[in-house]
Amino acid sequence: MADVKIQISENGPYVVEGAIDLFDHEGNPVEVPGRKAFLCRCGGSTNKPFCDGTHSKIGFQGARRAVSEAEGRQ
Repeated sequence: MADVKIQISENGPYVVEGAIDLFDHEGNPVEVPGRKAFLCRCGGSTNKPFCDGTHSKIGFQGARRAVSEAEGRQ
């Protein structure tokens, strides 16, 4: 069993549970309060990388399934 669990919420954030180390684009650590993080998937959060609930206000529709990079280029 993995120490970290990542679940995709339907039309919502990634829910990450477990002890994680999160870093910004420059490699600086980002504090994760507790052992559960809700990471923005819609791109509209004003508190990136964390979800602020904007997905529900903008009508974000998540993909039904993940696609590989090769599938996305076809």
